[in-house]
Order: sequence, then structure tokens, then C-alpha cells
Amino acid sequence: MKIIFIRHGQTHGNSEKRYIGRTDEPLSPIGRSELCGKKFPDTDVVITSGMKRCTETSELIYPNQKPVIVNGLEECDFGDFEGKNYKELSNDPNYKKWVESGGKLPFPNGESPSDFKKRCIAAFEFSAEKYHGKSVISFVVHGGTIMSVLEKYAVPKRDYYDFMIENGHGYITEFDGEKLVILEKI
Repeated sequence: MKIIFIRHGQTHGNSEKRYIGRTDEPLSPIGRSELCGKKFPDTDVVITSGMKRCTETSELIYPNQKPVIVNGLEECDFGDFEGKNYKELSNDPNYKKWVESGGKLPFPNGESPSDFKKRCIAAFEFSAEKYHGKSVISFVVHGGTIMSVLEKYAVPKRDYYDFMIENGHGYITEFDGEKLVILEKI
């Protein structure tokens, strides 16, 4: 089956390079306008997290389909870093430790990267199994969610950060239940 991963459109926090995980930001006017001019592949089902930026994106790009909200696909809980950008955090000793760890340490008062990835992968697996008979499934989700799933399933194997994708862009993949082959970027 084909699985399409689309990162939600740009929010105000995204444009300022802020850590926006659990903050339920809507799309910015720029994010909305960038999505309106793009064509996305047809799909049988649209799956999304319940966060505004994802539901708004799915409604803009798939206006004739009601999105299915799946718990567990939400972005990481960035804890004390939430809503801040690297400039604002540059003197924070916890942020320095997190950066020096290559992003592997848990976010202070937030989620650990391993727990976040497990949560996203479990929600993906649940959805892929539930909609197994469909030809094309679109996931309109968060950048970290996409990166988590592709790190586990994409071939050839690559690192989590290798799958970073811009707002309003994504990947078209083929999934056989064991691996995701990336066919193209969108």
C-alpha cells in the first residue's frame, strides 16, 4: 500500500524556529497560503493528530475527506523548551546538555526521545493495520512523527534527523508491512 506522509503547514512558531510540540497552534496565514497553491496525491483515508495545525492542513489539502484523528501521532512534548527557540535557550545549561547529546537526552520536564518515537510508531502501526485494505493512506502529521516512523521503517536505513522535512512537504512511500520505500518527496 502507498503511504503518504505530509508535515503540517507552517505556524507562527515554526516561522520563528520555536520548539512547538504540545502548543496547539493554528496555521499561520503564510502556512495557509502555501498549502492552497499545492497539489497533493489522492488518498483513500486521511489520518492526523488532533492538533489544530494538522487538522487544518488536512482540511485544506483534502477538503472532501473527513480526517481520522489517531492519538499518539502528536509532536513531542518539549517540556521546558516548549515555545522557545535556540536563541532564547542558548544560555540554558539543560539546553546545552541536550544539544551536546545529539538530541538523545530527555527534554527537561518533557518527553524522552525514545518514548516519543515508541508512541509515534505504535500509533502508525495501529493505523496501518486498521486501514490495511486501503490503497493509499495519508498521514498529515508533525515533522517529528514522520521522522520517527521513517527512522524505524524506511530503507535504506538512515538516522532520525535525515528525514527532516519542511512544513507542507512530505514523502510518498510504499509499505509492505515491514519496510517503507520512499518513492518521492513532495
